[in-house]
Amino acid sequence: MKVDCIIVGFGLAGMAFAKELEENGKSFVVYEDDSQTSSNVAGGVYNPVILKRFTPVWQGQEQLEIALPFYTEIENKLGGVYDYKFSTYRVFKSVEEQNNWFSASDKPLLAPYMDTNIVRKSYRGIVSENGFGRLFHTGRIDTKKLLEDYKQYLECSESICYESFDYDAVKVLSNGVKYKETEAAYVVFCEGYGMHKNPYFSNLPMNEAKGEVLTIHAPELDVDFLIKAAVFVLPLGKGLFKVGATFNWKDKTLKATEEGKKELLDKLDPFINVTYTVVEHSAGIRPTVKDRRPLVGVHSKHSALCILNGLGTRGVMIAPKVAKELYLYLFEGASLDLESNINRFLKK
Repeated sequence: MKVDCIIVGFGLAGMAFAKELEENGKSFVVYEDDSQTSSNVAGGVYNPVILKRFTPVWQGQEQLEIALPFYTEIENKLGGVYDYKFSTYRVFKSVEEQNNWFSASDKPLLAPYMDTNIVRKSYRGIVSENGFGRLFHTGRIDTKKLLEDYKQYLECSESICYESFDYDAVKVLSNGVKYKETEAAYVVFCEGYGMHKNPYFSNLPMNEAKGEVLTIHAPELDVDFLIKAAVFVLPLGKGLFKVGATFNWKDKTLKATEEGKKELLDKLDPFINVTYTVVEHSAGIRPTVKDRRPLVGVHSKHSALCILNGLGTRGVMIAPKVAKELYLYLFEGASLDLESNINRFLKK
């Protein structure tokens, strides 16, 4: 079998690249073993403002300009609903934070998203003596449902194989690669944390962060917006809310822990004063990079071996943009963003 591309891994990065290939008439096959769960357990929130410091997300506006139509196109193609739009309310801890919010809202990159009026309305179940700052044009992508549906879509065309990728079976050719019985122009590795086992790209500096999230049932918490304080509280409907997330730089297991649960509840309880029950607790490993930029590019010696990884905590925003950039680089000769290109880590 001959294809234009082999994709290894099917989280947000692999899905975005598969969509880019299909839209441009390129053939591909995906290898997926479900070993990585970060895309499945992610909150899936898109928000171009860093709410800890009230600063713009790196390339946030450009990412959203590509990402939002991207997910609409998938909804139209698969017939599902994955994009849930809502406002985000940042709980102010002090008057100083209010003043910082006002200062930030004057900046050109932030002004379209930040309400210049303090929201002082009381909402049942939320403790906020200093009011809220409101963000517009935010929302979440239901990443778990999206990836499940997209896999089923690929199954219909027999474009996905549920098996682990065998690096030893890769043979680099003069004009591409051969993997078992398949020849391809490129292999694109989208393995998330699994990159550590990849002999071609394991030297890249990924600093993974384990994240744990809870799903709570709080029927008295009647809000339809995301609440951000020490943790986020994300409405899922029917009285369910996702609460997250922890950052653990030492534990590299996918096991949800009592320590993680306690940390989340200790941060949740000071600003939520209605009863709730924990109905789910999950964990994943975020593929983050020390400079908080994705890993995009080709191997220094084997130009048919490529990587699309390191999306960190904002994968739903970043994935569509970097997938498009890698496609244009491989098939149309465009340049890669210097801030994303893995060449930034290669020795001069």
